[in-house]
Amino acid sequence: MHLHILGICGTFMAGIASIAKANGHRVTGCDKNVYPPMSTQLEAMGIDLIDGYDKKQVSLKPDIYVIGNVVSRGNPLMEHILNKNLPYQSGPEWIYQNILHKKWVIAVAGTHGKTTTTAMLAWILDFNGFDPGYLIGGIPINFESSARDSKNSDFFVIEADEYDSAFFDKRSKFIHYHPRTLVLNNLEYDHADIFDSLKDIERQFHHLIRSLPSQARIIVNQECANLKNLIEKGCWSEQDYFGSDEGWSYKSKDQNYLEFFYNAKLQGSLKWDLLGHHNAMNALAAIAAAKHVGIIPSQAIEALESFRGVKRRMEKLAEINGAIFYDDFAHHPTAIKTTIDGLKSVSKNTRKIIALDPRSNTMRMGTLRAELKKSLADADRVYIYASKDLSWNPVDLFSDCEHIFIYENIDEMLQSILNNTNRGDHVVFMSNGSFSGIQKKLCELSQP
Repeated sequence: MHLHILGICGTFMAGIASIAKANGHRVTGCDKNVYPPMSTQLEAMGIDLIDGYDKKQVSLKPDIYVIGNVVSRGNPLMEHILNKNLPYQSGPEWIYQNILHKKWVIAVAGTHGKTTTTAMLAWILDFNGFDPGYLIGGIPINFESSARDSKNSDFFVIEADEYDSAFFDKRSKFIHYHPRTLVLNNLEYDHADIFDSLKDIERQFHHLIRSLPSQARIIVNQECANLKNLIEKGCWSEQDYFGSDEGWSYKSKDQNYLEFFYNAKLQGSLKWDLLGHHNAMNALAAIAAAKHVGIIPSQAIEALESFRGVKRRMEKLAEINGAIFYDDFAHHPTAIKTTIDGLKSVSKNTRKIIALDPRSNTMRMGTLRAELKKSLADADRVYIYASKDLSWNPVDLFSDCEHIFIYENIDEMLQSILNNTNRGDHVVFMSNGSFSGIQKKLCELSQP
């Protein structure tokens, strides 16, 4: 089969491309911006890429066009596909029909922590010889790629995104996956570009729950009130809980040493480099989900000892003059506050400095401006990149915050960060995008 993928350079669609290629299909694709590193990764797999959406691409005559959710009506290639009545489907639909329908699917959903928890689960299964397939919305350091299929395994671990499937299918991606094990990490309002309210998102999550068989198991974060409300709307599957003594819980001996419990009974201990309550909760969810597929907790905990994390999730970039710089994907106010709280656990005596690029659709629209301001209150110093894409004025929002500084120029912002950083400071660059290359510039400056 020949697939031509529209929007191929996104993490999810690139994962589908690599899985399809590994299964012997011919894969080509196009995107608006075809450039390294994603372009080189795909080309190294033997996937031909085209820059742009010219309608002449129909001359490739693929068997199916797989449409990413970045594609909208008015796209010249998509319009031509529709006018010519050519076969197409969404990425989530393709991966279910061709891969997931014959697998035990372990899906990780929630507003935050999906990527890290999915990577943890994939590693736990791999470490214990299950050789799972997986599709992760980031680059797990323990693996060579963000996606793979395994013909020798009955298991597939997938990050279950609530974003819509395609312009012609406004259901969340995870509706297509039909998991047998489902992790619900948390539930908050996000994606203001496609959801009008939290209730809209809850509706999609409940559609997912309603589609699960009674023998499926849902792993639920007991700390999240919105998830409690969701389950109360109706749940017909087995349930397991983490974040309370009645279920999975943990105790912290110090920031890097954890003890895990199930129904208050010790299951094992873990010493690792990941920081913060959120990562401990991610680990609980992963251990609970792994138990459902047959991995005993002690074996799961042993695997986590060698879990190295995910790129851009508090990934250490450099150390300059005694200050440590990190790259982080946090972009929602709750995730931003969670990261700051995690830094507190390292040392109460070091400054926590945040450089933020509010570029997600929700942040650019300013939907959560008030929450964003609160989330930054505990940082010692904050730098905000005020790009031209913002529909609100950061200067107005943060006018009464003496510790927050606004910049429209990336180079000036970086220089100010370096001029005002002291030995022992922890500096975190937060963005769900490239942040205009500020991290790369920092790393270049750190080279001897």
